Amino acid sequence: MKSPWGKYRAFIALVFIFFLMSGGVSYGLAKPDTTLPLPSPELPVIGTSENLLQLLAKFRENGLVNDYGTLRALEASPATNKQAANKVESLAGADTQYSQTNVQVKGVDEADLVKTDGKYIYQVNQAKVLIIEAVPADQMKVIAAIEFEDAEFKPIELYLADDNLIVVGSYSRSIPILYDDNQIQAKQRYMPNRFFQSTRGIVYDIKDKSHPVKVRELELEGSYLSSRLVYSSFYLLTNKHLEYYTIQEQPHLTPLWRDTVRGNGMLSEELGKIHYFPDCISPNYLTIAALDLKKPHEKADIHSYLGSGDQVYASLKNIYVAFDRYDYAEMPISNEKIRYRSPDSSTAIYKFSLEPGKVNYYGSGSVPGTILNQFSMDETGDYFRIATTTGEVWRSDQNTSRNNVYILDKDLKTCGKLEDIAPGEKIYSTRFMGDRAYMVTFKKVDPFFVLDMKDPNNPKILGKLKIPGYSDYLHPYDENHIIGFGKDTVQAYTWNGESQAFYQGMKVAVFDVTDVTNPVEMSRVFIGDRGTDSELLRNHKALLFSREKNLLAFPVKVMEIQNNDAGKQNGIPEYGSFAFQGLYIYNIDLINGLQFRGKITHLSVDDYLKSGNNWFDREKIIERTLYIGDTLYTMSPDMIKAHDIWGLWEIDSLPLR
Repeated sequence: MKSPWGKYRAFIALVFIFFLMSGGVSYGLAKPDTTLPLPSPELPVIGTSENLLQLLAKFRENGLVNDYGTLRALEASPATNKQAANKVESLAGADTQYSQTNVQVKGVDEADLVKTDGKYIYQVNQAKVLIIEAVPADQMKVIAAIEFEDAEFKPIELYLADDNLIVVGSYSRSIPILYDDNQIQAKQRYMPNRFFQSTRGIVYDIKDKSHPVKVRELELEGSYLSSRLVYSSFYLLTNKHLEYYTIQEQPHLTPLWRDTVRGNGMLSEELGKIHYFPDCISPNYLTIAALDLKKPHEKADIHSYLGSGDQVYASLKNIYVAFDRYDYAEMPISNEKIRYRSPDSSTAIYKFSLEPGKVNYYGSGSVPGTILNQFSMDETGDYFRIATTTGEVWRSDQNTSRNNVYILDKDLKTCGKLEDIAPGEKIYSTRFMGDRAYMVTFKKVDPFFVLDMKDPNNPKILGKLKIPGYSDYLHPYDENHIIGFGKDTVQAYTWNGESQAFYQGMKVAVFDVTDVTNPVEMSRVFIGDRGTDSELLRNHKALLFSREKNLLAFPVKVMEIQNNDAGKQNGIPEYGSFAFQGLYIYNIDLINGLQFRGKITHLSVDDYLKSGNNWFDREKIIERTLYIGDTLYTMSPDMIKAHDIWGLWEIDSLPLR
């Protein structure tokens, strides 16, 4: 006789599943998107050495690569308006007691040279990591210096998560490598003179700031691609290039990795467990690892893929890895065939869903053109937005450059697009902000475009502004104002009579987009002459901005033309000579715009007297700035200086060498 329990089991199971999906179990993190499937069963595995060699042979035949040098080496060797406003508010900088790293997405931390918790400053300094007691500012002192056993390990960036400090760095050595085969402590494999490069994430317990304790190490073979910290989950991504001759002789060699929770030995994944992207074969292994800092004894989640990544964007729910793809063709010349890169290009996008301490492959997509950087990508709701450039800026035929925005659904299928923006120019910066996007293209002038992203099926241009110069980085002030950082430009005629745009000094501008059909450059400042540069133009983390404090600051190297009568040579603007390196500080508000407040340098008067045309003491380069309370701190490898944030008078300095 059947048990009466049987007819209730299905119902109880459904109730239990609903309980889990509705958040009945909490990880202390944002709830994962329960609509996301498990890793796609359609993504094939490499399986065998023979299949790997066949895949790479296909790659060489098709020539689908992201870099011509790599090919030659192989041959030779939606959100609501309220949500959008909240996002902008967070990016503009809340009035906290201390500043934080300037990141792209609220809640998704990015590694940097310097971090602070409001009392201590943590700094990557040469081959060490310093912990500095920064409060009170007139009694600053180094209380700990983390040094590393391996001289070949170089710290690059840091994360700070409660009582954990994560040091991300690179390790490289050209020595005989001895490691275990396929995670089995048995057969040993010995390879003489192999160049080994890896990326490490080292976690320290810093409850006692003066005595950091190493908790665990995560090491992935390959060069550092990117990383993120989402709540307590740390994600690390690397690229491992496959050397042609090595892989021909030993195709079974797969990326090594080490997680000290499992042991100190280097381990490798079996080819039968490594997936590949069939639409984008590349001689490279992309490895993604995740660990939960709240579970220090839990094994890291590590996956390797035959494929590559160029740029990484991360939201609270997903990580997107973008890879530039170029087509190559053959042109017969005399009795030979010359391989060349065609103007056709595309970007492959791989989506990985995030869970606490875990990462799962979700799916892939593709759009025409290539992207500039992580700010070319954005996620809002279930949609992914991406800005690309197709063609070549130097061409004047049908293959000239064009700029585009594509909107993809959660399965990375294109549902909306806006193409052929500013033909003949290329993207210099993009910023997605809620229902809008801002794009700067450039060739001779700077068109600043305002784009409507409200309807994912029908993006459109709302307005544009043409001005001299360009912006490399766009930062939100509020929902109707955005700050652009770039270069001023002038048009000049070269020796052959052709008109070209030549960059000059640095330019900072505030754009008012209240009237989206008529954006206005409401304020602007210029810094230095031709040759002036700032890391901010390449790295957004060099910016310190607080709307509540009306504060804008960034490091800059200023070049100035000493002879006022000079300026052009053969019609081309001259470069300036070295005049300053340090921090420029501005007041910023919507009434007075940008107002210069002052500057701070770590170079002495004697240093400036000794400096050459483009040489000075590199140890005294101000790399970052932050504030704690009403104190502004500037950091270089040589020292930390503390200044009053309002009057900019110096409180104290702390030598670090």
